[in-house]
Amino acid sequence: MTNSRATGAALIALVTWPCAIAWTQDSPAVINIADSPIPIRVLVQSPAETDTYLQVICLFRSSPVNTLHGSLTEINEKLAGLLDRIRSPQLFGGELGETVVLTPPKNSIGAKKVLIVGLGDSQTFTPQRMQLVGEILYTEASRLGVKNPFFAPTTLDGGVSRFTSSQISEQVIGGFLRAAETEKVVNEANASTSQAIGSLTYLAGQEHAGETRDGIAKAIAALRKPH
Repeated sequence: MTNSRATGAALIALVTWPCAIAWTQDSPAVINIADSPIPIRVLVQSPAETDTYLQVICLFRSSPVNTLHGSLTEINEKLAGLLDRIRSPQLFGGELGETVVLTPPKNSIGAKKVLIVGLGDSQTFTPQRMQLVGEILYTEASRLGVKNPFFAPTTLDGGVSRFTSSQISEQVIGGFLRAAETEKVVNEANASTSQAIGSLTYLAGQEHAGETRDGIAKAIAALRKPH
């Protein structure tokens, strides 16, 4: 096989409306979202594996009934059980909107910083709570001076599976974009020194990437509707 053919075989692109999906044999799948006021992509990767400055994840209320699964278990193991140690009502309670920032030890996980956002009680959880999470995602990343944050909702890995990935991502991005619009108005009035977010990478599992994309597209469409 010639070099040109090998290069062509290594990179495959599939274009659909309203996004493009691209992947190679050596890299995770990426979905670039079209028409977003802030560049957004869906990346098929675990938050335990991302190479980024700021990785944002979510945890439900710190309670024995809210056990960790999937990527949260992986992160906890790579951090030598740190999530288990901080998850208590006396420390990080996981109440809705509560936050904590971790600086992982070297050679643990790829992210330089991890922002954890509390989701509150898992039994009464609804996707609408993720609006607040999206707002916190934008404002905290901006406050920390991070232009390109990575976000994983981790609701499934927190044990809640009764809502679709589309429902979750729609609410997250709705809050994220609303916070961005608010910050834009404040900056234009010279009333803020916060850094604008340049892009967002939204993580999803392979089986949920399409649903996640659809929810993000709904949030963008809703933002563009005349009020």
